[in-house]
Amino acid sequence: MDPFSAVLIGGLALVTGLLGGTVWQRRRSSRASGRAEDLVSSAQREAQKILTKSEEESRAMAEAYRDREDAALEHRRLEATTLEERLTSREETLEQRGVNLTQREEMIIERERELSDSRKALDSKHEEARGYLERVSGFDSRKAKGELLQRVEDEARREAMVTVRDIEVRAREEADRRARRIIASAVQRLASQVVSETTVSVVSLPTDDMKGRIIGRDGRNIRAFEATTGVNLIVDDTPEAVSVSSFDPVRREVARIALERLVEDGRIHPASIEESFAKAQAEVEQSVRDAGEWAMLEVGVTRLHPEIVTLLGRLKYRTSYGQNVLNHLVESAHIAGMLASELEMDPIEARRAAFLHDLGKAVTHEVGGSHALVGAEIARRFGEEAGVVHAIEAHHNEVEPRTLTAVIVQAADAVSAARPGARREALESYVRRLEQLEQIAASYGGVERVFAMQAGREVRVIVDPGSVNDLEAAELSRTIARRLEQELQYPGQIEVTVIREHRSTDYAR
Repeated sequence: MDPFSAVLIGGLALVTGLLGGTVWQRRRSSRASGRAEDLVSSAQREAQKILTKSEEESRAMAEAYRDREDAALEHRRLEATTLEERLTSREETLEQRGVNLTQREEMIIERERELSDSRKALDSKHEEARGYLERVSGFDSRKAKGELLQRVEDEARREAMVTVRDIEVRAREEADRRARRIIASAVQRLASQVVSETTVSVVSLPTDDMKGRIIGRDGRNIRAFEATTGVNLIVDDTPEAVSVSSFDPVRREVARIALERLVEDGRIHPASIEESFAKAQAEVEQSVRDAGEWAMLEVGVTRLHPEIVTLLGRLKYRTSYGQNVLNHLVESAHIAGMLASELEMDPIEARRAAFLHDLGKAVTHEVGGSHALVGAEIARRFGEEAGVVHAIEAHHNEVEPRTLTAVIVQAADAVSAARPGARREALESYVRRLEQLEQIAASYGGVERVFAMQAGREVRVIVDPGSVNDLEAAELSRTIARRLEQELQYPGQIEVTVIREHRSTDYAR
C-alpha cells in the first residue's frame, strides 16, 4: 500500500468517526440540532482540509521515494557497467598473454629445431675431421687407442719397476739397520754400567783431552751444542766422561748419540754439530717408531693411530722408579689379558686398555695435568673406544672406575709395578726406607724382632706372647700399617704380618 492511499483511508476513517459522533449527539438531544449541523459543517471542512493536506504529503513522500529509487538504480547501473568494462579488459589481457605464450612456444620449437640441426651438423663435421686426421696420419681411431693403451701400460710397468727397486733398497737398508741393532743389543748385554739418575746420560771419552775440544775456543762448541740440542752438557772432573742432562728423555738420547758421533769423528765445530744432530735425530725418530711397532707386535694390539704408536715409542726412553715405562706397558697388557681370561671376559679390550694406560707419560713434560687424564684425552682424540678411554683415565682413581675393564687395568698396573725387582730406587733411599720400616715396627711395646722382607714389600713383626695376646696382635698389625701409610712413601703396598708364637719346653730326666 502506497503512502497516499494510507493517508486517504485515515482521513475517511476520521470523517466517519466524526459523522458517527455527530449523529449520536443529534439523537441524544433534539434541542441541539442546529448546533450539530454547524458542527457537522465545520467537521466536514476540517476533514476536507486534512484530506487535502494528507494527499499533498503523500504525493511529496511518493515523489521523494521515487527519486531515491531512481538514484539507487542509476548507481547500480553504473557499477554493472564498470564491472563489465573490467571483465572485458581482463579478457583482452588474457587473450594477449595467450597469444604471447603461443609465440614463445613457436620460438622455442624453432630454436630446438635449429639446435638439433646444428648438433647434426657438428657431428658431421666431427666425423669429417676424424676421417681427415685418420687419412693424414695413416692410423684409424681403434689403432690409435690401442697404441695409447700400450704406451700407458709401458709407463706403468716402468714405474712399477722403479717402485720395486726402491722397495728392495729400503729392505736392504732395513736389514742392515736391524743387523746393527741386534749386534748393538748383544754388545750392550755385556755392559755393567748403570745410570743412577734418570735425567742424566753419561758419554765416555777416549781421553780427557777431548773435553777441551768439546768445549772449544772460548766455549763456542759447547754453546753451539747446547743451543742445537736443547740439553745441558756437564763437563766436570769425572775422568774420561761428560754428562748430558735434560728433562726430555728423547732429546737427551738424541744429544747423547750426537755427542758420541762427534767424539768418534774427532772433528768438533758448529757445522759438524748440526750435521751430527740431524743424523742422530733421524736415528732416534726411527728408533721411536720401531719401539712402538715392536710393542704392538709383542702385545698383539692392532689398529692403532700412527701418532699413538709414536708416543708409545717415546716411552722407550722414559723410566718410572727405574722401570722402563714401555716394558711396563707390555707387561701390564699381558697381565690384564690373563686376568680377563681368568674372569671369562674378552681379553682384547683389557689388553688394549692396559697397553695404553700410561700413554700420557710421553707428553706430561709438555702438557700439564695428570698423565692418566692426559692419556685419556689423547686416546679419545685419536678414536679409541669409550671403554678403553675410561679405563685409562680411571687407573689412578682420578675418575671413579665404572667398568670391570677399568678395575682389571688398575690391578694389572699394580701387579707390574709392585712385583719384586720391577722397580729400582737409589741404593741409599732403598736402605733408608728399609731401616725406617724396621724402626717404626720396633717402636711398639711387646715387639721382639722385626724383619723387612721382599724388598720392603713385607714386614714381619715377632712379638712376645706373654705381653701381647691374639687380639692385641691383630690390632698391632693394623696400627703399624696405618702409621706406615702416614709416614712413608712407597710404590705398591706393604704387607704387615704380626707373629705371636707360644712355646712350652720341658725336659725328661
